[in-house]
Amino acid sequence: MPVTPQPGEVEQKAIRILVLTSSTGTGHDRRAYAFKEWVAQSHDAEVSVRVEHILENSSAITRFGVWVYNVIQLRCPWLHNIYWWVAEGFGILQGAGLNAGGTYYRQCLETFKPTLIFSVHDSTNRGYFETARAVLGPQVKCVTYCGEYSGGFGYSRIWYSAAVDRFYSRNREAEAHAKSLGLQAEKSRIFSNFLPPAFFEHAAIQETPRDIRTKTLGLSPDRFTLFLATGGQGAANHIHLLDALDVMADRLQIIVVCGRNQKLYDATLAWKATHRLTLHIEGYSTRMPELLTASDVVIARGGANLTTEALYMGCPILFEARGGLMPQERLTVNYFCKKGAGKFAMTNRGLIHQLREWLDRPDEFAILRERFRALRQDDHPDQFINELVALARI
Repeated sequence: MPVTPQPGEVEQKAIRILVLTSSTGTGHDRRAYAFKEWVAQSHDAEVSVRVEHILENSSAITRFGVWVYNVIQLRCPWLHNIYWWVAEGFGILQGAGLNAGGTYYRQCLETFKPTLIFSVHDSTNRGYFETARAVLGPQVKCVTYCGEYSGGFGYSRIWYSAAVDRFYSRNREAEAHAKSLGLQAEKSRIFSNFLPPAFFEHAAIQETPRDIRTKTLGLSPDRFTLFLATGGQGAANHIHLLDALDVMADRLQIIVVCGRNQKLYDATLAWKATHRLTLHIEGYSTRMPELLTASDVVIARGGANLTTEALYMGCPILFEARGGLMPQERLTVNYFCKKGAGKFAMTNRGLIHQLREWLDRPDEFAILRERFRALRQDDHPDQFINELVALARI
């Protein structure tokens, strides 16, 4: 597949950052494009950013791997406990020469001539940094942002490359695991709130949950409000959970987001027409900060990016794992549950039981909410962006 310039790349700016990502799930892309937004706001005059879906674009083998990942996530999440080992082994075997996709990647490097390579995906570190140095020379800088919340099974060894110049972890627990893989302390940094500008803009407005529920969503101002979330691919099966929640129609109201899954969106609208539960339904939502602010609890799988969004907006999570828990999700679920700041259920019955406990014992829910909010960090992307731009200048 030939490399073609992206919009805005005709003129070469002094600093050029190539962001390596892939659409396995949603979180990697969300971080990649959040980075591009922040750079455009503060450094547009001197920095060009190219977001490259390198796994999808560079090789039929890696493109097939991405497709398998997303099909498993949608259809049978527990299979990721097997597929994870396959992906892990493939990433290790790729080697410094990039046996799959190396030709396309080298063309990207020769065309764009980045001064910094920024990886936001576990499979775009090993081999990619070494190849960049071979093509462009030792002066090119290489940076990884790892969004995992803790270490252990599910934390891929291929997040870490010995060729990295700067490695950012989400928190101290994840940083400790990266160091156990060989990361040197002088290369390590912590940054938590890797979110788009919209989250910080909304936080500055300070809208109350009551205002958003009544003025924007047409919901009751005081009823306990759930948020059923899903990734951009719409992998969650909301209908089965809504069937179970319908018995609590007099105690709950629900915000439902369906992602880019038109079939799920249509089915949810049809369900609403024949049931008692009060629902507000959206497809792929661009106003996540508002929806999280309006909610008391978000029910979601353990995706690191949605979890960070909920944490920043102060909305506790009831983690669900219908269909099985994926290895990467374990890292997030373990982090919050071990700190008493989250709950976890594998069945609809378990989710209903936990919600009833919180509704019947509001003091217990208030304690969990405060523990959850206490884990929120106050770092800001401006500092993170400035650090990377300064590194690219060296």
